[in-house]
Amino acid sequence: MAAVWNTSIWSTPTLIGRHVRLEPLRADHADALRAAASDGALWELRYTSVPGPEAGEAERYIDIALAARDAGQALPFAVVDAPGDVVGTTRFYDIDRDVPRVKLGYTWYAQRAQRTGLNTEAKLLLIEHAFAHWNSESVVLETSHENLRSQGAILRLGAKRDGILRANMRHRDGTLRDTHVFSILRSEWPVLRSRLEGKLQEYNS
Repeated sequence: MAAVWNTSIWSTPTLIGRHVRLEPLRADHADALRAAASDGALWELRYTSVPGPEAGEAERYIDIALAARDAGQALPFAVVDAPGDVVGTTRFYDIDRDVPRVKLGYTWYAQRAQRTGLNTEAKLLLIEHAFAHWNSESVVLETSHENLRSQGAILRLGAKRDGILRANMRHRDGTLRDTHVFSILRSEWPVLRSRLEGKLQEYNS
């Protein structure tokens, strides 16, 4: 019998909106991701997992993401803006199909795409897919204690802060990270979806 993550319901979807297209991450996205990361030198933020400009960094980043996908642990996306340029990446990970529950993260965008309609629409498409197509009971979002911008963005989504995992992992420079954990429950999503749709209308107008 085929593993459950190889069935069509748990494959990486392509999600399309007005401002963004989320497509399965591929090896040939490496050059585009390198260019996106250079808009704002995103790798300089030590609490992020953005690949640096060195040769092979973007390729290794993608290889790790695709290995997690093949192991049934993650579903990674390339984030493409309306003109068709790759501006970042995101993924579902730590997928628990028994609950079911997914985590949403490893998200970063080129500076020009941050805090735009693209980000709002991407979150709307992703979270809606988790609840509507995978029947998830919760969507979990985690971030570093140092990433105050990310914490603010997650709270603006309407996610609830579940707690803090103290010293549970390390940043890529070796410093200890406290992980702030947030979640959205299935029962909470209809109200939050309407709120996000309202925000998106502001960008569309």
